[in-house]
Amino acid sequence: MVEPVDTYDFRPVTEKDLPMIAGWLREPHVAQWWDDPEKEIAEIREHIDSVSVEPLIVELDGRPIAYLQSYDPHMEDHHPYADQPFGTLGIDLTIGPPELVGIGHGSAIVRQFVEELFEEGAPRVIIDPHPDNGRAIRAYEKAGFRPIGRRHSQYGDVVLMAVDTAEDDENLGTD
Repeated sequence: MVEPVDTYDFRPVTEKDLPMIAGWLREPHVAQWWDDPEKEIAEIREHIDSVSVEPLIVELDGRPIAYLQSYDPHMEDHHPYADQPFGTLGIDLTIGPPELVGIGHGSAIVRQFVEELFEEGAPRVIIDPHPDNGRAIRAYEKAGFRPIGRRHSQYGDVVLMAVDTAEDDENLGTD
């Protein structure tokens, strides 16, 4: 289980991280929700130098445990979430090692990262799990997200979830 004192470090993805991420993408608990690993790695490689997407490695005590990315839906033409308030940032998370899934890291990572995004001025953070990914939806709800609608786009069917800044601090889950 995740300890209340656990804090995560977020560092930029480098070329050296791509084989590790590719391995995670082939794990059954990840492959179920992500596209073909080669396609995903090609996109992550492009994001390393992107201004609209920030690919990150999540570390716990110096050990890489997850891939996290944040993106600005207003910086891409025709992004399906460009209807969100200006300044909104989207995030995606996948925990790599299977033994770390289902023990609280997802909600804890997301909660900590969202707090950092709020401190940097984001008014809203969104995330978009697949409707069948109940584990992710529960983790994001535990982190303070609430469903705001269903969407279908080039990314597939999703439950669009959001958490808003200071006015809704009480919504940022702490248990």
